Amino acid sequence: MARTKTPKAPPPPPKPVIEEHIDNALSARYMAYALSTITQRALPDVRDGLKPVHRRILYAMRQLKLNPEGAYKKSARIVGDVMGQYHPHGDQSIYDALVKLSQQFATRYPLVEGQGNFGNIDGDSPAAMRYTEAKMTAAGVLLLEGLDEDAVDFKDTYNEEDQEPVVLPAGFPNLLANGAQGIAVGMATSVPPHNVAEICNAALHLIKTPNARIETLVENHIFGPDLPTGGIMVEPRDSILQAYKTGKGGFRVRARWTREDLGRGQYQIIVTEIPYQVQKSRLIEKLADVIESKTASGLADVRDESAEDIRIVLEPKSKNIDPDVLMESLFKLTELESRVSLNMNVLDAHGVPRVMDLREVIQAWLDHRREVLLRRTHQRLGKIALRLEVLDGYMIAFLNLDEVIRIVRYEDKPKDELIRAFNLADRQADAILNMRLRALNKLQEIEIRSESDALRLEQTDLEALVGSDQKQWDMIAGQIRSLRDLYGPKTEEGRRRTTFAEAPDLDIDLATAFIQEEPITVVLSKKGWIRAMKGKLDDLDSLKFKEGDTLAFSVPAKTTDKIILFASNGKAYTLSGDKLPGGRGNGEPIRLMIDLENDHIPVGLFVHDPDRTLLVASSEGYGFRVREADIVASTKGGKQVQTVKGDAETMRVVAATGDRVAVIGENRKLLVFPLDEVSELTRGKGVRLQKYRDGGVSDITTFASADGLSYIDTAGRRQEVADWHLYEGSRAQVGRNAPRGFSRQGLFAPDKRL
Repeated sequence: MARTKTPKAPPPPPKPVIEEHIDNALSARYMAYALSTITQRALPDVRDGLKPVHRRILYAMRQLKLNPEGAYKKSARIVGDVMGQYHPHGDQSIYDALVKLSQQFATRYPLVEGQGNFGNIDGDSPAAMRYTEAKMTAAGVLLLEGLDEDAVDFKDTYNEEDQEPVVLPAGFPNLLANGAQGIAVGMATSVPPHNVAEICNAALHLIKTPNARIETLVENHIFGPDLPTGGIMVEPRDSILQAYKTGKGGFRVRARWTREDLGRGQYQIIVTEIPYQVQKSRLIEKLADVIESKTASGLADVRDESAEDIRIVLEPKSKNIDPDVLMESLFKLTELESRVSLNMNVLDAHGVPRVMDLREVIQAWLDHRREVLLRRTHQRLGKIALRLEVLDGYMIAFLNLDEVIRIVRYEDKPKDELIRAFNLADRQADAILNMRLRALNKLQEIEIRSESDALRLEQTDLEALVGSDQKQWDMIAGQIRSLRDLYGPKTEEGRRRTTFAEAPDLDIDLATAFIQEEPITVVLSKKGWIRAMKGKLDDLDSLKFKEGDTLAFSVPAKTTDKIILFASNGKAYTLSGDKLPGGRGNGEPIRLMIDLENDHIPVGLFVHDPDRTLLVASSEGYGFRVREADIVASTKGGKQVQTVKGDAETMRVVAATGDRVAVIGENRKLLVFPLDEVSELTRGKGVRLQKYRDGGVSDITTFASADGLSYIDTAGRRQEVADWHLYEGSRAQVGRNAPRGFSRQGLFAPDKRL
């Protein structure tokens, strides 16, 4: 018999092609991703202060009955249950979240109690989840209290095989107590931990005074963050208040330290607490780098002698160094001082992300506690109503016991007959039929009456509670007081760890903070050799130079001063008085210390005065005023102040004092004009000071009209220009011939020269 061929199934119809603009497609999909990140990963719920992964961990631990009084279970078991039932996002992320909930240096009030290696403040990783064990703490149990009493809504899990809570009942103010960190798409959250007793006091005040001002909450109740690692908060009170009023801000936190005497004037500094979220090992490395780079020259050594408690030893280089000054410098250079940010961007009760202020956050928790109270109360009232209905049926049975026995014994359908005979509900009839014979005694009747009376009394109280806002808030206030007693300031866990202080008013220049101040005289020769002679030299003729070299500049200064060298290339170079070569010998070439070209020379050397203004002039007759604070250079290459091109050079730098400028050119033309006609710049070419047909500037000075103008005559003597008003004009004019006897070198008296 021939085999028949089975006809092939027709191919499935092609899927329809959906045409969509790429911008719209990307926008819609990215918005869906952003929303998922915000609500499911990054931002905590304001009511219980938890993200979904933390909420699922606690719920799974409750299902495993990991209560504080019970035994531990392997972390791998907990992570497996969470991942398999509620959170299918990888075991490592779940374990990391579990670990953080148990770390006492990361979480102010741990929700999980760990056993084993859960990491440390040095930044070491915890042991694998198969080696560690965990169970809940009392705070974790408080967050879950009432979960079986219809306190919150539940939703289907990701695979719709089970259900999980949308939010926890939150008998513990977790958001403010433990804080939260998270980064979403386009937004972030950062809430530092706070003290539970202070949160409770603020909540009680808000219950009593719903319109309480944030100023009152901050000044009298919540004084600021209370960090797990302690430390000292040096943020000003007005800044703290502003942060809580806006929901955004930050707090400066410093390490706690003490001075430990070693005898004979020697001492060392002991750091016992470090700022929040600072890894101790990284902090030690940074301190070692500071020593190696000599950034803080007062620190000689650092040692980590920590065991269970932190003990970092800092050794100063000298016993003469003020410990406050040393620590202020280290606060500026290292993470011994850090900034804890505040950004209370959270999901509200409707799942909408927004930034809340302090009062809104506390009020949201109180409103949630009220809703939980009402839901638990309604659930209890429902159970009481059902039980009272059953008890009423029992009482009818006791009062008509013989008839009930007859019906049960002789009727074919005793349940229907009981309902008809005594007007019973279906549930009451079932309860009577399920009674045991031993329950038909007089004592049982008395117990039923007592139970019914007690339930009716409780029902009356609960109905009064539901109908009265005042009773509800009184009940919540009592719960909060119990919580405050559990975590009060007298308990070890509730004691405030972070204290408050004002930062010392020390204006520290790190470059000079640890330099011993001594007088010196800075000497620079014409060939560019520089040295620092000890003390103030009055007899400059005794200075010796290399053959053919002479004195160019001599400046009295101190070892803590900054020395400014102005060169003909228009640049200003900054030298430190303590780093100049000593006075023995001829010193060192200045070009080894700064990057000064061989075809340029120094035109000015002076001690830096940030409050002074200078007048800079080039050889072609351009110049401007510049604040001395703007010319400090931080590198060997100097800072370009005046722009000079071609054959032009910067030739003079003088102090811009008085109200007049006097300029004399190589053509011996003298011009006097008001100082305020010269522009003030930070850098540039400047404005024209004097006009020349040939040549350029010979000298420039400033003076006060009341004091008059002086010059050096051909004999080297100082002379006054009695009729200097004759030389007055406007800036950029040519001027008039200089007085007879004016120096052939064209020099004014050197009073203003630097």
